[in-house]
Amino acid sequence: MDKSTVLSMIDHAILKPEATDSDLEKECAIAAKYNVASVCVKPSHVKYAAELLKNSSVKVSTVIGFPHGTTTTKCKVAEAREAIENGAVELDMVLNIGKLLSRDFDYVEKDIKSVVDEAHSKGVIVKVILETALLDEEMIAVACKIAEKCGADFVKTSTGFNGRGASLDDIKIMKKSVSDKVGVKASGGIKNFEQAVAFVEAGCTRLGTSSTANIAGEGSATSNKDSNY
Repeated sequence: MDKSTVLSMIDHAILKPEATDSDLEKECAIAAKYNVASVCVKPSHVKYAAELLKNSSVKVSTVIGFPHGTTTTKCKVAEAREAIENGAVELDMVLNIGKLLSRDFDYVEKDIKSVVDEAHSKGVIVKVILETALLDEEMIAVACKIAEKCGADFVKTSTGFNGRGASLDDIKIMKKSVSDKVGVKASGGIKNFEQAVAFVEAGCTRLGTSSTANIAGEGSATSNKDSNY
């Protein structure tokens, strides 16, 4: 598998809480250089990222209910609406993990569907973050099925900020739990080309990482290299 193919599947993460406007400028330049799928930025950086990347093919994505998924559904919908107005064309939303573990599946379904409906009405895709490190196999499968029922475009392993990141075992469960209509995104802990290839070969069509330059073989190029994402 060639590097350009792998790089084209990356959502380049710029999510560290201390990331400055200057950091955003540097990381967006890296994203454009390697022609990644998107940059995944903090909500407050969406508008500036869209401006920085307006002449590139790199999309702007952002996070909703990040990183714990505990904001109310109304807040998530409002956050999604504003992000879209500011230029985001992809949203990575965190499901309500505590409600999932409480087996309040109706709540989880309504929470996801409300964001999906808002996004899809504007032609924006939604990736649902499960936080697999906090779930057992049963709950990973249940979360995937709920996400697909709600019309989510992707299911995603992790925020990169709660416990371990993605694992190949997680991907195996997720792939079994959704149809081919739903993409699978691995994120958290993907630091080099070999790891990235392993996740792609396992069936992922998107990879969340801040180690894009390292995956491309130029690790010293990025100030984001020490992120957990």
